[in-house]
Amino acid sequence: MPRSEVLFIGGRSGVGKSTAAEALHDLLVGADVRHAVIEGDLLDLAHPAPHVEHPEAHLAERNLAAMWAGYRELGHHRLIFTNTVSVLEHEHLAAAMGDHPVVTVVLLRAGDAVTAERLTRRAGGVPPDAQVAHSARTARRLDSATADTVTRVDTDTMAPADVAHRLAMLTGWVTGRSTLGA
Repeated sequence: MPRSEVLFIGGRSGVGKSTAAEALHDLLVGADVRHAVIEGDLLDLAHPAPHVEHPEAHLAERNLAAMWAGYRELGHHRLIFTNTVSVLEHEHLAAAMGDHPVVTVVLLRAGDAVTAERLTRRAGGVPPDAQVAHSARTARRLDSATADTVTRVDTDTMAPADVAHRLAMLTGWVTGRSTLGA
């Protein structure tokens, strides 16, 4: 079986991580490229928050390991993983996959006005001020704390399909109109 490959997509709330992953999924399906998508924000979503109450549990990593093992059993070797802070945690997350994957890490970025508009659409109305403010703080933190080796993609003027194409080119999973195979 080929070596695993993973694309970590991180960024602030409202930047378009999930939308980009869905568009990339559609692009890869159209090119018949075998892959899986995991929405990382859901791997340890609980109350009380497991990472606060039991930080030693590493629940997100444990759940990723279990899910990825299932995908690998079925013959998948490419993973799209979205999570706000995955750009900061990608080494631990890649290790949790258990098979030393080839790693591509991308920080999606967007300006405050564009992000507020996207959050408004997602909320179906005006999002809470606290959510918009938290997104802005997170953007600054991610931009400053993320390594220079991480690719930054500004999405302000990009359609989801354009972001997906850029991500596919960065991974090498799709090049132009051809693919690197299933």
